[in-house]
Amino acid sequence: MSGCAVDHLVIAAHSLEQGVAWCEATLGITPGPGGQHPLMGTHNRLLRLDGPDFEACYLEIIAIDSAAPAPSRACWFGLGEAALQSALRASPRLLGAVLRTRQLDDLRQGLLDLGQDPGPALAADRLTPAGRLAWRILVRDDGAWPGGGRLPTLIEWALRHPTEAMAPSALQLQSLAFGQLTPAEATLLQLPAAMLQPGGPALRCTLHTPLGTVTLDTP
Repeated sequence: MSGCAVDHLVIAAHSLEQGVAWCEATLGITPGPGGQHPLMGTHNRLLRLDGPDFEACYLEIIAIDSAAPAPSRACWFGLGEAALQSALRASPRLLGAVLRTRQLDDLRQGLLDLGQDPGPALAADRLTPAGRLAWRILVRDDGAWPGGGRLPTLIEWALRHPTEAMAPSALQLQSLAFGQLTPAEATLLQLPAAMLQPGGPALRCTLHTPLGTVTLDTP
């Protein structure tokens, strides 16, 4: 089984406008365009952040779309949770990382075998000016981040990857570290040793930005 690659980082915001303002103030850059997710009633803005060890990687600022119909199921990334929305009113926050794989079903079964519930694989898509994006992503039935926030979310892209249509940016991912994975989980995902920092926050990322080096941790 091949390992996973870092696909994108998820920054949750109470509103997309708030998320854009946070990005400008914290990272010194305005995020690029994104789109709507009809399946979940959310929308996003995106920024490419490829680094030396992170190809085809991007930053996603995501929020519930107040103009969209309410989804028929729990929202991904726990965005529908009242406690999270209350915290986001104060400030956007890093929720975690999404890893891409070509063996989504195998890794899902591996997590189930380890006693984790990553949720079923949901098919999603959205239209962009460059064409349709389509993917499968593991989302728990309750919408919660897997492993109580310890684990990454897993995604498998079809057709094309969103970074193919993204302009280069001044943002660069320098390092990423998971701090609360068990050895068995890390082995299953085949993450390099440099991405494992036991005892640290669930996720820590270091970014090179126009404002200098910025480190973000999950709560």
